[in-house]
Amino acid sequence: MRISWSNTSHPASDGQPIGERPNGVFWLIGLFLLVILPTLNVLPGEDSWLYVSDFTLNRFGKFLAFAILALGLDLIWGYTGILSLGQGVFFGIGAYCIGMHLMLTIGSESVYGSALPDFMVWNQVKELPVFWAPFHSFLAAVGLGILLPMLSAWIFGLLAFRSRIKGVYFAIITQAVALSAWLVFNRNETNLGGTNGLTDFKQLLGFRLSEPGTQRMLYVVTVLALGGAYFLCRWIIQSRTGKVLLAIRDSEQRVLFSGYSPANYKVFVFVVSAGLAGLAGLLYVPQVGIITPGQIGVLPSLEMVIWVAVGGRGTLVGAIIGAISVNFGRSLLTNYFPELWPFFLGGLFIAVVLLFPDGLVGLMRYMKPDAIRSLLVKAPRAQDEARP
Repeated sequence: MRISWSNTSHPASDGQPIGERPNGVFWLIGLFLLVILPTLNVLPGEDSWLYVSDFTLNRFGKFLAFAILALGLDLIWGYTGILSLGQGVFFGIGAYCIGMHLMLTIGSESVYGSALPDFMVWNQVKELPVFWAPFHSFLAAVGLGILLPMLSAWIFGLLAFRSRIKGVYFAIITQAVALSAWLVFNRNETNLGGTNGLTDFKQLLGFRLSEPGTQRMLYVVTVLALGGAYFLCRWIIQSRTGKVLLAIRDSEQRVLFSGYSPANYKVFVFVVSAGLAGLAGLLYVPQVGIITPGQIGVLPSLEMVIWVAVGGRGTLVGAIIGAISVNFGRSLLTNYFPELWPFFLGGLFIAVVLLFPDGLVGLMRYMKPDAIRSLLVKAPRAQDEARP
């Protein structure tokens, strides 16, 4: 049976979801991030106002890694209507996978000169745990950093969606999973660094992480990965599967009565979002130089939801804008008012819900000249009609 989804558009998109069709602005932003920004880090002198410092470029690389994660969350929340409060777990799995590989490459450069990571020496561990062995290989670390989150999401999704858990109940369960993961990663017995996490990385594929050229290359790889993630999500939402996802968001019962299995589609999009979160973790750790349990718990997962809400859920570009803008604001505010940042973030989320629920992308849409002109034209007509 073929069905038509005629009323599945997001309020912010008027039937054509923003971010599905790249325009000139999109390509200009991509050109700026991929070509201009790295060039300004190399060519201008440090005294030039055009110069982009190594620190700034590295910081933008971190923001773009978060944007990849936000795309996955938007895919499952904005387009499918499933609010997941546990994306930080999948991000953490990917981050720890590459972190374990980087720890094993330290070798004799460690504080104790041991082949074991320093925290294992502190904890009196005599030999490398078996589950660390595959992470000697870079390819294995990257592969597991994406596949393990997807496998975890597949198992969890099968149990949850086949049991028809949805709505607020699914959000609460994923939040509980995030709390459980945080508790597990904090324990020294797991041999993952405990509360201190993994840090003090030296090199990646023979390239020193402290070198500006290495960080510049990691930034470029992150930009390319973000572009690939964007086009993957765009391809999904424009396909027949994407239409079903939109229909699940708007009326799951209608999809079920039409002969489709919503659970299978939910599992699929949940697995894809987990893979993107794992990819974000892989790119995040070499650029930041540390991963701790504090970055994969409940609060980080809640912040990820705010990124998408601020940018505009149900719009791919909005997810990217939200992740970059919120984290950039956090970077600025924590430098000057570190105690006020949680209050600002909470106030920002409340403002989004109450004042502009379509996020920044929806707000920009209403600020277009045509929209403003239509408001100015309609206002006098309404006044004329009100006159006796």
